[in-house]
Amino acid sequence: MLTSFVQRFSCLACAATAARASVAGAALAAGLVALPGTGAARNVVAYNSAVEPGTVVISARQRSLFLVMGDGTAIRYPVAVPKAGKEWSGYAHIDGKFVNPDWVPPTVVKQDHPELPNFIRGGSPHNPMGVRALTLDRNQVAIHGTTNKMRASVGTAASYGCIRMLNEDVVDLYERVGVGTTVVMTP
Repeated sequence: MLTSFVQRFSCLACAATAARASVAGAALAAGLVALPGTGAARNVVAYNSAVEPGTVVISARQRSLFLVMGDGTAIRYPVAVPKAGKEWSGYAHIDGKFVNPDWVPPTVVKQDHPELPNFIRGGSPHNPMGVRALTLDRNQVAIHGTTNKMRASVGTAASYGCIRMLNEDVVDLYERVGVGTTVVMTP
């Protein structure tokens, strides 16, 4: 399943920051990416919305992802959102769930950053997808984790379209949502 994921999905969101990461050949050996500490997520906040319970709402302005609970609350997670020129809005659906996904840089990213490897195995501490990925039914867009080096990008507009979360937070969200979950991106 991960092989087909790699063949059809190359996360654009990871590219700019991944290009700055040191990716020496020996360092690409597969290894479990650590989940450092407790994330800033799991903050239950007041949230009144007309969307169905279980919907994921991403606010680009607030740099937050909300999992709507349906009782006037939502779980709020800090995220990195698309940078200027890469924004998107509207509805999508989760069409895949992956544990320790492999990563292949998209062609446009490889052109801009030829120093990137052609493939980073899932579980590598240098894999910009982190420990979980929730792919969306939009071209090459996912909600995913991050590397330790890229953690500081969470809370900023840094991606090429994806939604980047702390690894501990994407694991929490991954356990709470399923394939078919509605995702709404708002400006």
